[in-house]
Amino acid sequence: MYSEKVMDHFQHPRNVGEIENASGVGTVGNAKCGDIMRIYLDIDEDGIIRDCKFKTFGCGAAVATSSMATEMVMGKSIQEALQVTNKAVMEALDGLPPVKVHCSLLAEEAIHAALWDYAEKHDIKIEGLKKPKSDIHEGEETEEEEY
Repeated sequence: MYSEKVMDHFQHPRNVGEIENASGVGTVGNAKCGDIMRIYLDIDEDGIIRDCKFKTFGCGAAVATSSMATEMVMGKSIQEALQVTNKAVMEALDGLPPVKVHCSLLAEEAIHAALWDYAEKHDIKIEGLKKPKSDIHEGEETEEEEY
């Protein structure tokens, strides 16, 4: 069901924790499954991500995608980090089961939310960055349940 890489990042997550006085912090969730992901970025004066940490409350796939996402943005410029998509995170983990794709969306949105926070704190505009959603299902039409 899960790739070896997913299992490795779940059982041995990289970059767990918080960054005090982080340059940017992004928190996103998924009300449907209860996952909450927070990503901390330490960005230097040249716009390079020097450190990235995460705290995630959620399933194994949420932990694995958080861990992989932090590895993917570390050492990257703001613009390069902005290009890290949920598909890239899934590919780096050798795939996710269809019911867990939303975890990779959380990782992408958490990175964007942290970058948004950084931009607001420094009163700058990051080209291509849109205001993040606090819940990845925000803006979707409510599905009617059938009985």
